[in-house]
Amino acid sequence: MVGIVEIFKRAGVHKKFLPLISLLLGIIVGVVYVTDFYWKQGALVGAMLGLSASGLYSSSKNTFEKDDEE
Repeated sequence: MVGIVEIFKRAGVHKKFLPLISLLLGIIVGVVYVTDFYWKQGALVGAMLGLSASGLYSSSKNTFEKDDEE
């Protein structure tokens, strides 16, 4: 998942959206691959995967810090 998010980063996606992308990818992987379409457990496991892949602290920091480019 870290590699897939890195691809989005290199494609030019703003760093504010990378934690969201990581979270969504984690939930998809959790539901489809880890828990074999058991939605509740898959969403929980996937959220943990996505947040840990993006780094919870750095994600919240990137999301809420002021944009220097504007």
